[in-house]
Amino acid sequence: MAPRQGTKLRDHLLTAAISFVWLVNGFFCKVLGLVPRHEQIVGRILGDSNAPLLTHLIGVSETIMAFWVLTRFRSRLNAIIQMFLVAIMNILEFVLVPDLLLWGRYNALFALLFIGLVYYNEFVLNNGEK
Repeated sequence: MAPRQGTKLRDHLLTAAISFVWLVNGFFCKVLGLVPRHEQIVGRILGDSNAPLLTHLIGVSETIMAFWVLTRFRSRLNAIIQMFLVAIMNILEFVLVPDLLLWGRYNALFALLFIGLVYYNEFVLNNGEK
């Protein structure tokens, strides 16, 4: 039985929303430097002297992730990498720099919700498409 058109649209919108999160956090917040707190977080964790370059490189990587999400190329691998990266980044921030996080340690809750969204999009909604 073919999926309904509305279901496909919802799946595409969810994928676009996930990509948008990576794009905003990577390109706008880090590459363009519109949210200086990101560089402060990187500086505190990886060293202030390397913070500008590393923040920029992380931002470029997140921007690439945004486009990878949209392509749906090896989407399962992509989803696993996303979930792993978000978990690792947020565990480090939770432990090392909670004072620099937008919502303090509550950021971990939003990270968990995002991980759940990525999981749901790939392994529940798109489970039968492989």
